Amino acid sequence: MRLSLLLLVPVVLAACNKAEPMTGAVLPGGRIATAQLLTASGAPAGRAVATEVAGGVRVTLDVRNVPAGTHGAHVHTVGRCDAPGFESAGPHWNPAASKHGTMNPQGPHAGDLPNLLVGNDGRGTLGVTLAGATLGGMLDGDGGAVVVHATADDLMTDPSGNSGGRIACGVFAPA
Repeated sequence: MRLSLLLLVPVVLAACNKAEPMTGAVLPGGRIATAQLLTASGAPAGRAVATEVAGGVRVTLDVRNVPAGTHGAHVHTVGRCDAPGFESAGPHWNPAASKHGTMNPQGPHAGDLPNLLVGNDGRGTLGVTLAGATLGGMLDGDGGAVVVHATADDLMTDPSGNSGGRIACGVFAPA
């Protein structure tokens, strides 16, 4: 038994030592963009970070001063956040012209994020890798933004999952 374990160790170590990066691992020199989220009244509402990683773009949200509950969150196509409704951020980032939501058989949009859970203290965090995405695609000629919506995203209904009004928005800028 002892001999067979010793023979397996080099095989396991060789399998773990591949030259290609793991999905989600930060790429050397991977680009980063950040967005400071604001409410319609201009109050700080947290921060979003988009980082190029192997296999896509990792988006993390750290919100504060947002009403408790479940909120839809999405990457939008335009780097503008004009209050009060933030419609200037445009629709969800959707380069493949898919339908909205991970529960939609014809979805999701590239910018569809999971729901954001916010506690009674007004804080919430979310982290997800958008598979196949690049910062260059996400932040094209007119930029990109991240938007937090008033209610939960049903993860299916086009165009925004019935997630209500836009309550916080931030424009991505290279870090």
